[in-house]
Amino acid sequence: MTSQPFINGALDGQIFERASGAPLIQGNRVDILMDAKENYPAWEAAIRSAKSHIFFESYIIFDDEIGNHFTDLLIAQVKNGIRVRLIYDWVGAFGRNSSRFWKRLRSAGVEVRCFNPPQWRSEIGFFTRDHRKMLTVDGRVGFVSGLCLGQKWVGNRERAIEPWRDTGVRIQGPAVSELERAFASVWETTGTPIPKEELEKRAPSGQEGNTALRVIATIPNRAGVYRLDQLIAGIATRTLWLTDAYFVGVSPYLQALKAAVVDGVDVRLLVPGTTDIPVLQAISRMGYKLLLEAGVRIFEWNGSMLHAKTAVVDGKWARIGSTNLNLASWIGNYELDVAIEDPELAKKMEEIYLEDLSHSTEIILSEQYRVNPVRKRRVEADQERTLRGGKASQVGVGAIRLGYVVGSVVKNQKELGPAGIKLMTGIGILLLSMGLLGLLWPLLLTIPLAIIFGWIGTKLLVNAYRTHSNGE
Repeated sequence: MTSQPFINGALDGQIFERASGAPLIQGNRVDILMDAKENYPAWEAAIRSAKSHIFFESYIIFDDEIGNHFTDLLIAQVKNGIRVRLIYDWVGAFGRNSSRFWKRLRSAGVEVRCFNPPQWRSEIGFFTRDHRKMLTVDGRVGFVSGLCLGQKWVGNRERAIEPWRDTGVRIQGPAVSELERAFASVWETTGTPIPKEELEKRAPSGQEGNTALRVIATIPNRAGVYRLDQLIAGIATRTLWLTDAYFVGVSPYLQALKAAVVDGVDVRLLVPGTTDIPVLQAISRMGYKLLLEAGVRIFEWNGSMLHAKTAVVDGKWARIGSTNLNLASWIGNYELDVAIEDPELAKKMEEIYLEDLSHSTEIILSEQYRVNPVRKRRVEADQERTLRGGKASQVGVGAIRLGYVVGSVVKNQKELGPAGIKLMTGIGILLLSMGLLGLLWPLLLTIPLAIIFGWIGTKLLVNAYRTHSNGE
């Protein structure tokens, strides 16, 4: 069956393309891959089948059994005459491996580049990260996912550690060329670019299937996925089901979700019940309230870390990739996602989502506006929700941005509802405490701020001088 676009008409298609910055590419075969048990074997098979080249880009590669297994595969292919290029992120790699890990790869002939290591010229641009996870082989098969390379995604049966929950896709067809161009753009930011003739001489893959998709290769400050997420929230008519590992909503997006609920759309958000970033747990539940009051249904994953970043809308459209629903991913990072316009695949994503909910706990507001896990007897009585309840798990990663509340107070808005009162009070106490600290022991605040501002100012001046000296 030929896939039908999620939206109809040339004008609507133009709006989608301009919002995402990505054209619709027809004629692809797309397979949804669940967790490491489906992604890793598919990656390995593709690497082993390489005839000419491999592009691999990953935010994190752990120096563990999984990381070393795949790096051994890449080294073996270099010995077979395959050209292998690899990009990793400096922050992602920090503490997860060592210089010896990368030296072994480079010594074997793998072309390894590190994205945005600390340097004087980076200023605050150091916070820009390459958060993409992709693999292409010979320009004929490509993978986009939320998975990095590490034992965490596999788990450990002997220690009763469950694997991380994550989602990816395998793509065959014309869209693979777009994935390789996306890789080449990041490669160029790290040094000498891939020669244009090398990329251009590769004929794009022919039609492999009937799926239409967009390759959204986000770069900092372009916000392609953010604009697309806003648009999707605006045009959803039946369902908008989101899965996210590190949800930190911003006011415009929250208002888009709220408006969708008011219009009768079933909006759901699935987030982790446990997290690899514990520092965010304290504000998570306060953030939940703002969405729950608006009518968004929130679920926490009962297993180990939920790391997937997906959306499925109206059973017709789906997004899978590396972008989290937060400002760092939307605006600050290099990210890579695919937006798929195919009812069959979207239907499968809906089935996966409902299966995930059956392993999750719904969070509700009590009459006192307290966040509570839904009780099991309520779950059993509500067959439509297809849930199996459980104990309240730890608060997952993700919370509503504090600026949402602060901004509402500054602008004298009354849109927060009762849940905002507690969050507003907490922020007020925090700011008041900092103010008192500044009055009583000013050096405790001024010295750290002086060091930070001095560091940034010095770097800006040095770079300004260098730019002027070079005549740029």
